[in-house]
Amino acid sequence: MYELLRITQQAGKSGHMSTHGQAPPSHTRGRRTLPWGRLLWAGALLVLALLLRGFVVQPHHIVTGSMEPTLAVGDRLVVDKLSYRLHPPRAGDVVVFEPPPELVRSGDLRGHSSIKRVIALPGQEVRVHDGQVFVDGRPLHEPYVAKAPTYEWGPARVPEDMLFVLGDNRNGSSDSHVWGALPMRSVTGRAWLRFWPPARVGAL
Repeated sequence: MYELLRITQQAGKSGHMSTHGQAPPSHTRGRRTLPWGRLLWAGALLVLALLLRGFVVQPHHIVTGSMEPTLAVGDRLVVDKLSYRLHPPRAGDVVVFEPPPELVRSGDLRGHSSIKRVIALPGQEVRVHDGQVFVDGRPLHEPYVAKAPTYEWGPARVPEDMLFVLGDNRNGSSDSHVWGALPMRSVTGRAWLRFWPPARVGAL
C-alpha cells in the first residue's frame, strides 16, 4: 500500500505523464503557425520593387558579347537610375543608355538599350593607338578588357554634354569608336549589381 501511494504521488507531481505513463505527443506541446511574417515581408519587398522600378532601379538583360569578359550574354543586372540624378557619370562607370535618334535611324544600335563603359568625359581628349587607349595623353590601365584594340582612333576631344564609351570587348563592340560620342541625356542609369546567374552574383 505504501509503495502504491508513493507512485501515485510522484505521478501527480510530475504533471507531464499521460494515463499510460508516457509523455504527451510533441504536437500537443506547441502547434506550428503559418509563416505570416515571412509572407508579409516578401509581399512588402515585391511592392517596393515595383514602386522603385520606375524611379530608382530597373532590370537589364545582356544580349550581346560587347562587354565580355565583364558581362556575358545572359547576365541579368540591376541598373541604378538614381545616382545620375545626383551627379553626372564618371570615368569607368558601366552605363546603360538609349540610342540617340541618329543612331536608331542609322541602324547601328537598332533602337535597343545598350551598355558600355565610360572612357572619357566632356572636354577630355581620347586616342586609341597601338593597342592602347589614351585619355589626355595618359594610357589607361584596363585589366577588364578582353583583348587590346586592333584599331586606331583619334585623337579627338569629347564634346560638351557627351561621353566617350567603349565596350570591354574592344574588337567586338559597336561603340563610340564607331558612331561617335554619346549624348549624356541618353544615359538611363549605371549598371550596379549582377543578380543572375547565381555563380556570378555581385556588384559591378
